[in-house]
Parts: sequence; structure tokens; C-alpha cells
Amino acid sequence: MNRVWKRTRHALAVAGLIAGLAGCTGADGGRGIDISLPGKARAPGDVIRISPEDGSRAVPPEGPVEVRVDSGRLERVTVVQVEDAQRIQVAGEISADGLRWRPRDGGRLALSAKYSVDAVALDAHGRRSARHTTFTTVVPESRFIGYFKPENRSTVGTGMIVSFGFSRPVENRAAVERAIRVTSVPPVEVVGHWFGKERLDFRPAAYWRPGTEVTVELALRDVEGAPGVYGIQRKKVGFTVGRSQVSLVDAAAHTMEVRRDGELLATVPVTAGAPKTTTYNGKMVVTELYDVTRMDGRTVGFGGEYDIKDVPHAMRLTDSGTFLHGNYWAPASTFGSANVSHGCVGLRDDKGGSSESPAGWFFDRTLVGDVVEVVNSQDRKAAPDNGLGGWNLDWPQWRAGSALE
Repeated sequence: MNRVWKRTRHALAVAGLIAGLAGCTGADGGRGIDISLPGKARAPGDVIRISPEDGSRAVPPEGPVEVRVDSGRLERVTVVQVEDAQRIQVAGEISADGLRWRPRDGGRLALSAKYSVDAVALDAHGRRSARHTTFTTVVPESRFIGYFKPENRSTVGTGMIVSFGFSRPVENRAAVERAIRVTSVPPVEVVGHWFGKERLDFRPAAYWRPGTEVTVELALRDVEGAPGVYGIQRKKVGFTVGRSQVSLVDAAAHTMEVRRDGELLATVPVTAGAPKTTTYNGKMVVTELYDVTRMDGRTVGFGGEYDIKDVPHAMRLTDSGTFLHGNYWAPASTFGSANVSHGCVGLRDDKGGSSESPAGWFFDRTLVGDVVEVVNSQDRKAAPDNGLGGWNLDWPQWRAGSALE
């Protein structure tokens, strides 16, 4: 049954006030998050410190890996090896005083691996702060590997694109592309597309059919990716395509239509990018989901305009910082009536996140790989290499990016 959230059109004077106060954006014009309203209690300061720093490369296997806070306490910490044949969690423990997390028994890391760190802390007043970081460990000299999405054995949306990021620049792109085979049941043609020398994505001509089983075979071992640099991977991984869910955000109408298997499931009031910080048009794919995360304008090219430590129900759409996320700080009347963000798509939510809110309802029904398309925004389309934006290229354009065509 189509679900429609009631919304109230608010006076333009109020909408204009909010427009100057809430938003989201990225360093290259990409979009990041919304800021707090004056008078609202802000989340605690930048209390969560993670080592290694976000984006670190060539981290030695002995680390060190550590998460700490100066006050309050850590509520949960998860360190996981990702983008490999299987997720492997690093065993660790929070100290008795709640101020520090460290791996148990030394916690030696794997070579040639990518790790994610997710931490949530509480301050003395019970306010949450969250951080998410990633790092990669040392790859032996004269070797390269490919970190890949989606995760092995995962169930994903029909818009999922198989994406490889390589640890070193690839010069012999044809040999590397030939060594990666993506097949499916039922069968469909899948073609690779290079974005520079360190990224190779694969997709079919149209969204995957629900229920498709996809297999990715890597035969990179001893393949010469660049002079004197050889691959080390030989493995087979796979994933399942779940139900179809495509959501259409109309930035002018301030609505999002959620369609499940082609049928209209709900019409949700939203707020999109304000006139000076518009939301990208085009097709974007959900790549990450966080029940709570921190969003800091300084990480996406802004100064100190905003820094919210407890944004609920956050779903990443682009690498540059576009999210579809819950917003508890703007008046409920904003959603469905005004565009006030720095480029994200905001859904009404409660502080701490509510499963009964529009944001919580949508989050609970979203898979990595689901498509969110934005129309009627005064902005360009999302770039095809910004997140999994490859659906913004038509099939001839996509095929032209293959080293084998």
C-alpha cells in the first residue's frame, strides 16, 4: 500500500531562515551534511580519536590500532577487515574506565588488507558522538591487489556496481581487466569501465534482475599490472541481488517516491540542497549505511560551518559526501516545503533516530546497492566515478571505458 506522510507547507519567511542554517556539501561541489540550528544543544566536541588516521595507507601489520576518548566513555567500537573474500572482525576490548579500545592479544593485522573502524562514544550528559574511518595495510613491494565492493555473500540492491580500487596504478589495464571475470545467473553481459589507473568498475547494461546470483572471479596472481608489479590475488567471491528498490527524489516538489519492484511503496516529504548548495541530479547508489555517524563540514571542503556528531540513519550516496539521512534539528514543517541543505537529502527524524520516523522507516528498508535518483535540482549530474555513479553513463559510453573493447 502506498504510504504518504502528511506535511505542512510553511511560510516562506521561515523556510528562508532555515535555508541559511542547515545543509551539506563536498570538496568538489559534492554534498556532505546539515548543520545545527542556533539554540540547539550541540553534540560533544571532537572527542573520538582513532589511530591510524582516516585514509592511512601502508599501515604495518602490528599497527598500532587504538580508539580513545579523553572523557565520557566509548559505547561501542568495531574494527573489521572489509572488501575481501570475507569480513573479519578484529577482537578487542574497551578498558574498564571506558576511555580506550585496543586489539586483544596484540591484534596483528593482515597484510594487503583494508580495515574500517566505527566508534560511538557518550559524553557525561549522555550525548552520542560517532566516527567512521578506514585504512589499508602494507602491500609487499612489487605487488598489487584490488579492494572490491560489494562484500562477499552480501545481498544488495539492483543498482549495485562491482567496483575495484587497486593499491598501485595499473598500466596494463587490458591484462588486469581480462583477469577479472564477472558472471551471473541468469546470464547477462557485464562490461568493465576504467576510471583512471586505480579504479575499475563492472556493470550490466541495465539494473540487475532481482534474484540474480553474481560471481566475481579474480585471477590476478602473477598478472603484471605495471612494469615489475604483479598481482597476488586468486579467489572467487559472489553476491545476491535482492528485491528492486528505486527512489525518485524530486528536488522541486520536495518529495521522494519509493518504488519496490515497480510499485509505489511510499511518498516521503524531503528537504534537498538550498539554492546556493544544490543537490546533484542523476542516479546514485547507496554504498554505506550508518545508524549514527558524525558529519563534519571540514572533511568535505568547508570551514567550521557545521559539525554534527550524531546524525541518525545516514545512507551514503557519493564519495564526495552526499548522504540521504535523518534530520532532527530542522522543524518538521521544513520537509516537503523547502530545500535547506548543503546538498544532502534530508528526511524527518528524532534525535537518537526513530524507527517510526520517515528516515527510520526508509533506513530499515534500504540495502547497499539501492538506487536513489534526483531530478529537478539546479545542479549537474553526479559524476560517474563519484561513488557508484556509473548509471549516469549510457551503455555506449560505459563500454567505451573498457580496455578490452
